Amino acid sequence: MHARILKEGLAHHPPNPAALVSAYAKSRLLPDALHLFDETPRRDIYIYSSLLTAISHSASPELALPILRCMLSADALHPDHFVISSVASVFARLRSRRLGRQLHAHFVASPYNGDDVVKSSLVDMYCKCGSPDDGRKVFDSMSAKNSVVWTALVSGYASNGRSEEALQLFRSMPGRNLFAWTALISGLVNTGESVGAVELFVEMRRDGVRIDDAFVLSIVIGASADLAAFVLGRQLHGSAMRLGFLSNMIVGNALIDMYSKCSDILSAREVFEGITFRDVISWTTMVVGEAQHGRAEEALALYDRMVLAGAKPNEVTFVGLIYACSHAGLVQKGRQLFESMKNEYGITPRLQHYTCYLDLLSRSGHLLEAEELMTTMPYEPDEATWGALLSACTKYKDAEMCIRISDKLLELRPKDSSTYILLSNVYAVNGKWDSVAKVRKCMIGLEIRKEPGYSWIEAGREFRLFHAGEVPLDVREEIMVFLEEMVLEMRKRGYVPDTSSVMHDLEESEKEHHLFLHSERLAVAFGLIKSPPGSVIRVVKNLRVENALVVNSGRREDLSSGREDILLVYVVLALWIYGNAIAIHA
Repeated sequence: MHARILKEGLAHHPPNPAALVSAYAKSRLLPDALHLFDETPRRDIYIYSSLLTAISHSASPELALPILRCMLSADALHPDHFVISSVASVFARLRSRRLGRQLHAHFVASPYNGDDVVKSSLVDMYCKCGSPDDGRKVFDSMSAKNSVVWTALVSGYASNGRSEEALQLFRSMPGRNLFAWTALISGLVNTGESVGAVELFVEMRRDGVRIDDAFVLSIVIGASADLAAFVLGRQLHGSAMRLGFLSNMIVGNALIDMYSKCSDILSAREVFEGITFRDVISWTTMVVGEAQHGRAEEALALYDRMVLAGAKPNEVTFVGLIYACSHAGLVQKGRQLFESMKNEYGITPRLQHYTCYLDLLSRSGHLLEAEELMTTMPYEPDEATWGALLSACTKYKDAEMCIRISDKLLELRPKDSSTYILLSNVYAVNGKWDSVAKVRKCMIGLEIRKEPGYSWIEAGREFRLFHAGEVPLDVREEIMVFLEEMVLEMRKRGYVPDTSSVMHDLEESEKEHHLFLHSERLAVAFGLIKSPPGSVIRVVKNLRVENALVVNSGRREDLSSGREDILLVYVVLALWIYGNAIAIHA
């Protein structure tokens, strides 16, 4: 059509330039649209409107800024309501509240200041820029409010951690539809309120809202993954099957992630193999899942399949692959992947990649090479990077290097409690209890508190949360008797507690008691008491575990290594006696 218009000599005849720019842009040929825009000698408001609308939906919204300056200065045109609405969408994508306020001021001074369509765009812009209160002011000034603007404001409050106001607004919303429910549920999940999101989804189902879009289902499956709620995840899997969304790619990706986070990697793989069309997220989620379960060979084989299938790996894919190599000790393979990321795919390694690569080297005992990498990489090492190296130094008992790294780490003035705990543990391993006391005094001075660790378990219809050393009164006698029996049986078979993992200056008997009432032990004991023989016991932890494991039908699979096997001896013996399968998920 463009060629025909050129032959007829109508290339610059209105409305052809604007129509062609719009056609190219909507066909995702934005460079052609921009080239045509530059060649047009007399540009009017319509061609600007077409181009800015296209840019607002493109992957490069920042391109709108020079176009807007050209319209205001070179062509001296005043934006109409269509242009203002498109530019508001651009600023929402850019998350620029400063530019958004300038646009709002221009809108108020324009002849279109009563246009509710523009106001709807401004509400959405303010919410996405983190200012739902400003969005509410615009919302209240509207004469006619449709479901789109209601949904935008509800989503804005929810996405900015204002769940109570979001719910209040949602309850007062007339004619709540699926999109409004989805916006609220999605906002709650994004701010970490997964429990509330699941409760809303249940309420939505009870209200009889028809689910004819797979997105809300994928969001709730993601919430169950965040909660490691395996039973809920399986129920949602069944719902997806009944509603006909099982072949949907975004639902499939969410299910892979859910099963991976709930320690059922075999079900995750089954869902993955059942997806007809896979994108890079499908492949990457499965690769990362295999890596997190210590299945390095499976992760690397999947990566080879991914490349053969023509899917281009992204940054996250390589994080998962190097992580897999790190926990399997595959140093040479990790080196190859790190180099191929740069040389074959043109991906510039980020700090996270360097941290994983450094973890690979240090875990494998290449401490000097890891330290050299830290000094030569193009990023300033952060707490996590120094902490990974310090942890490895502790493992290999390199006291001199431990102290050197600790001094550098303290220079960062870290705020993360885990960094101070690691530093305290380094001194404790070396028996420097005075230094341990100084570190803890420093934590008190900076008002840094360690997040308490807990283990959470679902057994039958019961949900229990266990903290170390705290046994609920209603099950205290049962658990304590059970634990004492188990420890007695373990000692008969040669078990000797390794109290080196207890980083407190205590008597040996007190250290053993500390291990005896570990939150993992309490949770596993509760699961064995309450679950029928042959069932799977899943323990969820809020803190990272150095030696997580899965025991299933007598077969052990290490997810990682590095911590004393207090729990391993315990669960294998329990498995031998009771025949339960056990999974630990961090």
